[in-house]
Amino acid sequence: MIDGQLVRLRALRAEDVDAQLRWRNDPEVVHWATGGHPGFGPVTREAMERFHEARLREDPRDGATFTVEERDGGRPIGMADYRDLDPFAGRATVGVTIGEPDRWGGGYGSEALRLLLGHLFGTCRLRRVELDTWSGNERAVRAFRRLGFVEEGRRRAAVRVGDTWYDGVQFGMLAEEWAAARTR
Repeated sequence: MIDGQLVRLRALRAEDVDAQLRWRNDPEVVHWATGGHPGFGPVTREAMERFHEARLREDPRDGATFTVEERDGGRPIGMADYRDLDPFAGRATVGVTIGEPDRWGGGYGSEALRLLLGHLFGTCRLRRVELDTWSGNERAVRAFRRLGFVEEGRRRAAVRVGDTWYDGVQFGMLAEEWAAARTR
């Protein structure tokens, strides 16, 4: 368990499947998390259970999914993960989704990402962490920059949301940037 002020990251549990199913079938959560990508949702219970089972069996040397829960009360409010872990290159890709709309804009996602970065740069001693979003998700873009991520590239018109095309925005952070951001 990794504790913060607002949230904690804890190991995924079998009972988390209900919350994840709800989030991935909420059109607003799907919209902001992925620009409405159908690979994220909507999903059936059976598909979510298979996905969840696979996450429970993940080898942490390759990747891991955590439940983001509120410190007060322990309510699951989202998920955070790392994947594509390459120990030789010292690199991983991360993602955070806050699935409870009443917790959007309150710093919960930023703190969950900060806790995950602390784990990856500290315990795992990674050299770099990467993530991406779509240019229409301005709240995520601002949060990533505030945390110290650097925009490293764009895939122009790579994400379709309805009838509108947005850029895919790639971010990265190096270990020394993480250390500098922590001292600010």
